Amino acid sequence: MLKERMTPEELAIMTGYSRQTINKWVRKENWLTSQKPGVQGGKARLIHVDERVRNFINSAKRVSEKLGSYQVNDTSLESLLLNSMKQMSISEQEKMSALILREGIAGVLKRLGIRDE
Repeated sequence: MLKERMTPEELAIMTGYSRQTINKWVRKENWLTSQKPGVQGGKARLIHVDERVRNFINSAKRVSEKLGSYQVNDTSLESLLLNSMKQMSISEQEKMSALILREGIAGVLKRLGIRDE
């Protein structure tokens, strides 16, 4: 989802291009930017997402999707847990299931030393 103002990093993640490519487009297409609040040095910029930028990004997304797919690494807890479970052997999965069923999530968190009291 496009916001009113976005960083080059946010646009890069959204389109599958690098942050450097986004910054190149900013200069080449003369997109309106403003200084990012709270960042010293003047290099951190926010891109004003107007109609020109939206059209350009939408056309760039279509081109990148036709040429090949890209995957942004999802580091959400759910994704990390699912990927971890998939890497376990069947025996390890069965033991983990038994542990969760026996002790519940509170018991597992306590064993890991991360239980909020």
